[in-house]
Amino acid sequence: MNISLVGQTALVTGATQGIGRAIALALAAAGARVWINHLHQPEAAGALVAEIEAAGGSAVALAADVAVAEQVAAMFEQIVAAGSLDILVNNAGIILEKAFIDTDEEDWARVLGVDLGGVYRCCRHALRHMQEQGSGSIVNIASELGLLGRERYAAYCTAKAGVIGLTKSLAREFAPAIRINGVAPGPVDTPMVSVDCMSAEMIARETAIPAGRLGRPEEIAAAVLFLVSPQASFFHGQMLGANGGAWMGS
Repeated sequence: MNISLVGQTALVTGATQGIGRAIALALAAAGARVWINHLHQPEAAGALVAEIEAAGGSAVALAADVAVAEQVAAMFEQIVAAGSLDILVNNAGIILEKAFIDTDEEDWARVLGVDLGGVYRCCRHALRHMQEQGSGSIVNIASELGLLGRERYAAYCTAKAGVIGLTKSLAREFAPAIRINGVAPGPVDTPMVSVDCMSAEMIARETAIPAGRLGRPEEIAAAVLFLVSPQASFFHGQMLGANGGAWMGS
């Protein structure tokens, strides 16, 4: 499938590593000009911009914390001032493995503030602009855990379930001019699936799926690239399950 995004501008949040990085590279390779959102990672963002430009693409690094309303507003002001925004990919996220009883107010607010609140804030700003221009495409990165649930991940699962519900609600509200879809990845080989973020027991469980392995960031990026492409013009409110069979529900 030959996908061209030439002439379009995209924003990818949390784009300096893992899935976000793969998405930014895929969109740039298809011809889109990509805004690389990052938080406290200027060197990684700069290296990604340089890689995209070396391959003939166009990219700009842009720092903002999606959990902070003022920073999100400033980020979109800069993007809109530079021209149109055709594609938004809400990828920024954090994970927390912790017993629910031990999950305090600060933990809860931090995870939901990034994983769900960040999607809310970015969608709100993007949709204002996309409504004015009469077109646009948004892809929200959720998780199969938002459908399955998992012990010791209550905050993360709740946030990702919220992303799924928000995606479907916005898809109905802003169709047909603006298409809003999502991807619910299964376990993917990224820094988030590491002993720094998850226990060894949980990491072992991640590969106990029909695919028998972790996914690759490029496989999630391929799903995103399809959803923002003209070939997916009949997709509204869908959540693609690139999850290795971890979730097989409808």
